[in-house]
Amino acid sequence: MSYITVDENKKMTVPDRVNLGYIEGDGIGPDITKAMINVVNASIEVAYNGSRSVEWEKILAGEEAFEKTGEHLPKESQKQIEKCIVSIKGPLTTPIGQGFRSLNVTLRQQFDLYANIRPVRYFPGVPSPVVHPEYMDMIVFRENTEDLYAGIEWKYDSEQAKKVREFLSREFGVSLSDDTGIGIKPIGKFKSQRLVRKAIQYAIANNRKSVTLMHKGNIMKYTEGAFKEWGYELARTEFPDQTVTEEEYLQNPDALSGRIIIKDRIADNMFQQALTRTAEYDIIATPNLNGDYISDALAAQVGGIGIAPGANMGDVYAVFEAVHGTAPKYAGMDVANPTSLILSAVMMLRHIGWKEAADILDGAVTLCYKDQKVTQDLARIMNIKALKCSEFAEEIIKRMKKED
Repeated sequence: MSYITVDENKKMTVPDRVNLGYIEGDGIGPDITKAMINVVNASIEVAYNGSRSVEWEKILAGEEAFEKTGEHLPKESQKQIEKCIVSIKGPLTTPIGQGFRSLNVTLRQQFDLYANIRPVRYFPGVPSPVVHPEYMDMIVFRENTEDLYAGIEWKYDSEQAKKVREFLSREFGVSLSDDTGIGIKPIGKFKSQRLVRKAIQYAIANNRKSVTLMHKGNIMKYTEGAFKEWGYELARTEFPDQTVTEEEYLQNPDALSGRIIIKDRIADNMFQQALTRTAEYDIIATPNLNGDYISDALAAQVGGIGIAPGANMGDVYAVFEAVHGTAPKYAGMDVANPTSLILSAVMMLRHIGWKEAADILDGAVTLCYKDQKVTQDLARIMNIKALKCSEFAEEIIKRMKKED
């Protein structure tokens, strides 16, 4: 067994025979995970002709883990994620309104996976509700560990909620009715700035044009408004030669050409602009809740979250993921679309430095859509014959070719 190592400077060393962790997930998870592993293995073989390979290490989590151990995320599974450094997971069940907390949130907080990264782009041949889906090429950097997802809340009729209401009334003159639940929205400078830093670093490394700070700071001035101010401050102090504010750029575009433009948009306006001025936006950095909404909204413009990849990344650990739900009614039927998880695997391959395999897999997926080889979720809209999940994976493999 050969595992990734990370040194004191957070530099990753990846062996040619590497162990990577995978969580199958619930519902359709096993179907799409099997397809993902098959196409990733094939892309590595095409790219490296046997000189590199992945040893896939199964990690128990979710419903299967609960059935076998009585825990949804056993301590042994957490140790495996820690050992592997880089993992990928299918969708996990999260009850609404009751039951255990989201395993996705737990993983993000446990391993400090503070950046949820969601690239959204158009694939030729995919039906879209907008006129120019080809303009879409955005990447959302969503803060992952605080905001409302920190999970600080109390049910309306709990003793804790009663105490908080009484405290607010007594200390600050804030009057809330007795049927009011309480949630707290923490947004801090350190966590905001490390998220913006990661977005700017990505923009510089990948020759992107702009980073937009998406916020609702006109209303929530000391949380989301502060996020915006801290983002500008970070760009100004840590990247003074590589970034420029939108205002500065518009005053002197010729002299400042080539720098990353830092701009901000109020959240509701960002949704509108993403539709009406799609081509003007590149990377979006935003607090947790905004990022959840905007990433799905952007994906809807180019075919839906079934074909949108995602990654949860920190300074050491990374967990790549299917961004959609478990779709339990399709579990075990071999009909689900595995594209989200497959494209997340493309991100994973790039993250570990296996760019050649990532490019081969990404190109093969693109060709599949161009050739209208799709699963039932899109086939029914396009009025063509649907491929099974496993058949779609086979079609991807057929289209793999090594770049000259």
